[in-house]
Amino acid sequence: MNSTHKSPGNFPHAVVKKRAILTFIWLVPVIAAIIAVVLVVQNLQRFGPLVTIRFDNAAGIDANQTVVRYRGIRVGSVSSIKLSKDLKGVEVSVRLRRFAAGLAHEGTLFWIVRPEVGAAGIHALETIVSGPYIGVFPGDGKGPEKKYFVGANEAPVIKDSDGTEFLLHASLIRSLGQNSPVYYRGIQAGKVEYLELSPDSTVVNVHVLIKSSFTPLIRANTVWWNAGGIDVSWHLRSGLSMSAENLKSLVTGGVSFATPDDPGDMATPGSGFVMYEKPDPKWFTWSPRIAITNTVVFAPSIPNTMEFENLSSQPNGNNETK
Repeated sequence: MNSTHKSPGNFPHAVVKKRAILTFIWLVPVIAAIIAVVLVVQNLQRFGPLVTIRFDNAAGIDANQTVVRYRGIRVGSVSSIKLSKDLKGVEVSVRLRRFAAGLAHEGTLFWIVRPEVGAAGIHALETIVSGPYIGVFPGDGKGPEKKYFVGANEAPVIKDSDGTEFLLHASLIRSLGQNSPVYYRGIQAGKVEYLELSPDSTVVNVHVLIKSSFTPLIRANTVWWNAGGIDVSWHLRSGLSMSAENLKSLVTGGVSFATPDDPGDMATPGSGFVMYEKPDPKWFTWSPRIAITNTVVFAPSIPNTMEFENLSSQPNGNNETK
């Protein structure tokens, strides 16, 4: 700001005050640049290795939109897509996050997850809204680092370690698929892992996984049958009758098994059995006493046996407590 004062000759002179060289307005872009550098460094620290995955096609996959998920969390994203050199596939470049760098090793499997409707129900329904994503399953982590992978055409069969596998032989499969339930007395005791045609093409091999708690029920003389669909029969006296294991098996298919009152020896893991198309009525009368553990299927809040006994002891069947 300018000001004046009188000189000895009574003539006014202007006095100029210097402004600060660096004003606040010049600090704004400097601060913005510092923040940008910090954000770039933070993003670079999150970046992991860049890997390339070859697929037959990339339908539904978009660069900078499609993500890679493992155990439900995002571990990477698609950065670019291009045709392979032989024009017979596509190569998808994926930038993994730093914490997921261990996935870039030999033995890791990649596949595209899309909605599917099959015998075992609807799979990956959420992708109808969010779009397909790339699923991943790591190897044992002992292999060398790898930058190029060949993606699987479908989700691989990932075996559950908590259970015992058995093999069923069926002449024909109608309503059965991967993850179809396996029942014992109407309670789910396991699931179907996968199906395959036998090496000699004579039967269908059904690989089932039985939960550890139900494994003691599987004996050498255990019988298995197809529990999917509706069983319709006609009797002269009773007329038309229909039955199904339950609503879930009606929709997704299923397998049931029973063990005789005189159970045989424990079945060894991987044992093979014949799977019948229909059960024999006498199988439903079997009731062997076999000790099992950890088969709770209800929430802990359900009243225990003692509480049920107390309720049933009320007069006139009244379940209200006084």
